[in-house]
Amino acid sequence: MADKKRSRPISEVGEFGLIDILTNNIELKNPSTLKGIGDDAAVLDFKGKQVVVSTDLLAEGIHFNLMYVPLKHLGYKSVIVNLSDIYAMNAVPRQITVSIAVSNKFSVEALEDLYEGIKLACESYGIDLVGGDTTSSMTGLVISVTVIGEAEPDELIYRDGARATNLLCVSGDLGGAYMGLQLLERENEVFKVNPKMQPELSGYDYILGRQLKPEARKDMKGIFNKLGIKPTSMIDISDGLSSEIMHICKASGTGCKLYEEKIPLDNQTKQMAEELNINPLVAALNGGEDYELLFTLSVSDFEKIQNDTDISVIGHITEKSEGITLVTTGGSEIALQAQGWNHL
Repeated sequence: MADKKRSRPISEVGEFGLIDILTNNIELKNPSTLKGIGDDAAVLDFKGKQVVVSTDLLAEGIHFNLMYVPLKHLGYKSVIVNLSDIYAMNAVPRQITVSIAVSNKFSVEALEDLYEGIKLACESYGIDLVGGDTTSSMTGLVISVTVIGEAEPDELIYRDGARATNLLCVSGDLGGAYMGLQLLERENEVFKVNPKMQPELSGYDYILGRQLKPEARKDMKGIFNKLGIKPTSMIDISDGLSSEIMHICKASGTGCKLYEEKIPLDNQTKQMAEELNINPLVAALNGGEDYELLFTLSVSDFEKIQNDTDISVIGHITEKSEGITLVTTGGSEIALQAQGWNHL
């Protein structure tokens, strides 16, 4: 019988030994990466293109719970949440840096699992890992990822371009990540009471995947090009649909009408919501972490998108004086509230 793999404390290998272990066999993929890991700084050359940069921080106990989040999944997700910001600019991510703060409860092997997920995301999205930092933490695991991308100047899309009569659109479906989280939280509470109880997760692979292993919408740039459209504004849905609509309207100086009946929801999302007695609309509006793209289009583009099964028109932009409202299935208009995820 093979011996169980020994779990090594980080102190055994030291900071630089740990870096060597975690960044071993990294191959550069992008011509804009002239120098990656191994020097005082990475060297990048974008040859006249616009450079876009975004950073996200994930802290244990705030953004994730290691009772039910596998480290490999966490590594993957920590990259995806950053790539989504770059795709929301209609840009292409090329490089990332990853910095971690870890407590002594983590072994070298545990961090290798984390970096397996990070490397898998880099492989899947064609990204180069070009640097980062490691340090100790007194409170658990903290992950900071910075992503660097590129775009031609005329391709970039900002939040402030929405205009009255523009269509309000979304990719994919919403609320799944939130309902996946609710399912995991429920089973975690059951485990605390009875550790021998097996979790009831069968039949919910989709919403669990939306929470534990989300994907960024790298395909939307190609879809826009194929359809011959360019959004007037765009943002990714990380903090909930309501918050993101408010961001676009504030930046653009507009109002909006969002139609409840038009918001796309997956059947598993609705099924889990019914099981937990939660309104699925709440999951879509306030849940967050769907990492779909919310964007606006000229009304003249409607015929180009009406047969695309991955784009839903969920409302339209109005003058600022008309406010930001949700039109319910019964026809009532309610002022939309930004009740998305608050990190602080």
